[in-house]
Amino acid sequence: MSAGEHSDAFVFFGATGDLARKKIFPALQDLVKRGVLDGPVIGVARPGWSIERLRERAKESLQENKSFDPKAFEKLAGLLRYCEGEYSQPSTFDRLREILGPAKCPVHYLAIPPSMFATVVSELGRSGCANNARVMIEKPFGRDLASAQSLNRCLLSVFPEQAIFRIDHYLGKEPVQNLLYFRFSNSFLEPLLNREFVHSVQITMAEKIGLEGRGRLYEETGAIRDVIQNHMLQLVANVSMDAPTSHDNEALRDEKARLLRAIKPISPEDVVRGQFRGYRDESDVAKDSTVETFAAMRVHIDNWRWAGVPFFVRAGKSLPAARGEVLVFLKAPPFSVFGEDLCNGARPNYLRFRISPDVTIALGVRTKEPGEAMRGDEVELIATEHGGDQLDAYARLVSDAMKGDPTLFAREDAIEAQWRLVEPILGNLTPLSEYEPGTWGPKEAERLTPWANELDTPKVKS
Repeated sequence: MSAGEHSDAFVFFGATGDLARKKIFPALQDLVKRGVLDGPVIGVARPGWSIERLRERAKESLQENKSFDPKAFEKLAGLLRYCEGEYSQPSTFDRLREILGPAKCPVHYLAIPPSMFATVVSELGRSGCANNARVMIEKPFGRDLASAQSLNRCLLSVFPEQAIFRIDHYLGKEPVQNLLYFRFSNSFLEPLLNREFVHSVQITMAEKIGLEGRGRLYEETGAIRDVIQNHMLQLVANVSMDAPTSHDNEALRDEKARLLRAIKPISPEDVVRGQFRGYRDESDVAKDSTVETFAAMRVHIDNWRWAGVPFFVRAGKSLPAARGEVLVFLKAPPFSVFGEDLCNGARPNYLRFRISPDVTIALGVRTKEPGEAMRGDEVELIATEHGGDQLDAYARLVSDAMKGDPTLFAREDAIEAQWRLVEPILGNLTPLSEYEPGTWGPKEAERLTPWANELDTPKVKS
């Protein structure tokens, strides 16, 4: 398969599932509107449905997402096909091969439970559906290093590496791409982002919501497996990696993998885990559950650029705000020119890369207050600000997979490096502290994230 060959069919397993309803149908309509998708769209799911019911499901999905476009939907509905059958039955895949017809380069999207990956991949290979095809799979990529390696062996037994597209949807978000663009398109940042000028880096992924009925799923993951092993370590790489050395599709992923390999495995002493009060009363949650709904940790990068600079990451549910951001705190001035004590305890200058709910790139500085005294105040200078994603992450990722562009997808060596980093802290190797819903997690975590909670309502100077 040529890397630039455009796929001429899109197959998605789990067509009647929640992910298809929330994300995939809106993404497909978007691609139809932009002229990216004009081949057959084949939904594969359990028996008992029909093409008419699948089209109605697609319409309901678009209406729920407030993205229904009558003209685009009419075209999408005309492209839809339905292949019913159990994933464990070879006849399902033989039927899929017939429906694919003359398609020469299909994409198979596995929006299904990870327990079914091996079965479906094996049957795609046996039936011939994998010939010259690509495969997209959703995280989690295993539960630990050994299971991630096992999954990779399964995938490589049927598909070559260049045909495997592992989705971390965070990488497809416009604000995350903007972070990379801002870093490497502005020369003033390069002299600052290193151990000489950076005091610390704090990365937050906070959710205001609780479980919302996902108790069974969360009991199998917890905060570390759910977002830190993937999303947050990818953000660490985005803010700290060196610039790619070429325009090649793999150059960016090479630098990320190199950076992730430079991170020390995370020590239990550098981790604080928490569980919000009331978690064990949620449905499908064990009464003695030790699964964390909050985790904060210190990460160390052992390379020339970042040696000695602590990276603090935290993620959790039932926190005071829904927020995703990177804060790069710079070192204090070496000498107090105006008599203010800026070197001991005062919040230093910072760079803010806010990813959600709004998108903001800003610089936290001190400016002089009006009056005779040479005394300052903290303000935030905003470089760019806009609301929400400009392009849906799933639409971008499906489009890239159909084009054969792997840049925004996770590569197996990076995934395995991420599992190696968190392996020492999986399970109950660290204490679990309870915290009240609506707070920033256990008090023990405050030592890991100074200043961050104070920045919810910064002063802005135009």
